[in-house]
Amino acid sequence: MKVIFIKDMKGKGKRGEVKNVPDGYAQNFLIKNGYAKEATSSNLNTLKRVQKAEKDAYEAEKAAAEDIKKKLEDDKTIVNFKSKAGTDSRLFGSISSKKIVEGLEKQYGIKVDKRKLELPEPIKSLGYTNVPVKLFKGVEAVIRVHITEQD
Repeated sequence: MKVIFIKDMKGKGKRGEVKNVPDGYAQNFLIKNGYAKEATSSNLNTLKRVQKAEKDAYEAEKAAAEDIKKKLEDDKTIVNFKSKAGTDSRLFGSISSKKIVEGLEKQYGIKVDKRKLELPEPIKSLGYTNVPVKLFKGVEAVIRVHITEQD
């Protein structure tokens, strides 16, 4: 009997997969426990529609990430901060990923989740710093941050 897996099942099949399994196993275990449903023509059409919708959503999300990447890597996109600093160019305090995201949104209107910034530790010195950002799977950008001394 052909079944469509509704949930991932280790060793048997992944969600959305169509497989041929023994009739008794399908009826008595998979369908009964909600792991799969019978692969009728209407169920197969529903599966195709769902997979197409998921693919379209994935493509739209990736396109949005590419658009943000283009904006971030524009030469004019530099997030500027002014902060008090000591004599050796070290800041009093630091610039965290949260501040960088807030500055990016305030200065350029670009929204990025702070968890996507790959900043191992807050910035504690004056000057330019490149901060890598993982926007989407396979889409990475760099935010340029410029910190100047406050008068």
